[in-house]
Amino acid sequence: MNTLIFLIPIALFLGALGLGAFLWSMKTGQYDDLEGAAWRILDDDDDRPKPD
Repeated sequence: MNTLIFLIPIALFLGALGLGAFLWSMKTGQYDDLEGAAWRILDDDDDRPKPD
């Protein structure tokens, strides 16, 4: 029972930390372009000229 005194605040702190990280990522636009990364990995740069 004494361990709950420590575990409950730690769990609440970690939950708030995760929520804060999620809200920060939404605010900075991390989820704006979900399709872009999928297309960039398929682009092999063959159509661009090679630098001299």
